[in-house]
Amino acid sequence: MKHPSNREFFAYWDGKRGGERAPDRSDIEPGAVRELLGDIFVLSYNGDAGYPFRVAGTRVCALVGRDLKDKSFSALFAAESRQEIEEIVAVVADELLGAVAGITATSQDGTPAHLELLLLPFSTRAHTPISLTGLLAPFGDMQGVLSEFKLTSWRYLAHPPQRFVPRVLKKLAIARGLMVYEGLR
Repeated sequence: MKHPSNREFFAYWDGKRGGERAPDRSDIEPGAVRELLGDIFVLSYNGDAGYPFRVAGTRVCALVGRDLKDKSFSALFAAESRQEIEEIVAVVADELLGAVAGITATSQDGTPAHLELLLLPFSTRAHTPISLTGLLAPFGDMQGVLSEFKLTSWRYLAHPPQRFVPRVLKKLAIARGLMVYEGLR
């Protein structure tokens, strides 16, 4: 991650998940990331609707020049990047992997703008809709509205290695010539 806001939000999210693959949505306290809230958003995991925004920070809305609540996340992207971003969102939500992506957008005057996107999953719970969070951070001061977001690079953030507890084997003689090894923790 290159942008300091993304590094800070990831560190907070990582601390909240503890030893789990992802934190629960209720574990994220807005007050703890107050200065980042303008860049943070929450997406609903609904591919048919283009992964609509449930919540979008004020700076994210200002980047595109409109309120994003209930609007399609993938519709922000140019046609050639739309399928890729939808696949990334699906992997983040399904596999509980974080992702970071470089994005280039076009400003009103036609100049390119560079941004960094961080997507992070929430743990899934029974009978609750699946959602994920993220942060969209521009590099430098953005003037005007951006459009035609294009993916330039992305990578998934691997889980820390899990500690495996050594297993104790118990040897059982069930019948003559047949041995069963039962693993115990």
